Amino acid sequence: MRAIRLSATGGPEVLDLVDLPDPEPGPGQILVRQSAIGVNYIDTYHRSGLYPLRLPSGLGMEGAGDVVAAGEGVERFAPGDRVAFASGPIGAYADLHLVDAGRAVRIPEGVDERTAAAALLKGMTAEFLLLRCRPVQPGEPVLIHAAAGGVGQIMVQWARALGAEVIATAGSPAKADRARALGAHHVILYGEQDVAAEVRRITGGAGVAAAYDSVGASTFEGTLGSLARRGTFVSFGNASGPPPAVEPGRLMRLGSLFFTRPTLGDYTATTAELDASAAAVFGRIAAGEISIEIGQTFPLSQTRAAHEALEARQTVGSTLLIP
Repeated sequence: MRAIRLSATGGPEVLDLVDLPDPEPGPGQILVRQSAIGVNYIDTYHRSGLYPLRLPSGLGMEGAGDVVAAGEGVERFAPGDRVAFASGPIGAYADLHLVDAGRAVRIPEGVDERTAAAALLKGMTAEFLLLRCRPVQPGEPVLIHAAAGGVGQIMVQWARALGAEVIATAGSPAKADRARALGAHHVILYGEQDVAAEVRRITGGAGVAAAYDSVGASTFEGTLGSLARRGTFVSFGNASGPPPAVEPGRLMRLGSLFFTRPTLGDYTATTAELDASAAAVFGRIAAGEISIEIGQTFPLSQTRAAHEALEARQTVGSTLLIP
């Protein structure tokens, strides 16, 4: 099989396409022949060394396809089942991938495999952020950064469906138009406008009840300055670099704020949590409340180009590798 491997951390140039023997599933594992592979920002953190890997390593956490073999003790799936996954073991950038059976989910009828690969990790991220980490309440204003990105697009639609007043940010006029089309009530161009000042203007000086920030360093101050009294800062990404440390006394002085840095793994730690989160995502898609935009696809052989586009903020919606 073909697979992407890296023996050193760095830029996209460290990613190499190699030929490896086809793997065989061990106890509790399934072997998935992939038809689509999700590309996510966390993959760039692994590649760069921000989130360390034991090298040499594969890359990628998300994909979808058909089960071709099941290991000893697997009762959850059988060969021929359509499945998707969004968590380890890392190495999904490949034709075939071994997945722990308890970390995969069945793709429901009516959802194609490309949509599943584009939606699962990003959709479950949106689910836990909006429903469990800091639950959105009807009528309250919330700030969602990078609204034209893969996670951002889903969050805008989901927050709107929950009844929130959605204030989104985007990096260009075209992306701002996309955020509005998805349901954002207000859009701020964070590279050109003062985010905190715009949020205060929109909310009549009150600020937002919750802010969801996947950008990191470059938006940190604007996000902090956008929060209402007792507001919550949910930091869940580092697209522009890691945000600075938070001094607890500053949270007090700015209005008894809350700050959290969650990760999907802690909200899908059990198979039951994984199934419930995935079901919520697929349910919203089936109900027509969330549409999944696959903005760009790349052959597996062009993985470097996919990473270059993602980090240059040249992508819209979800990005897929096609084996």
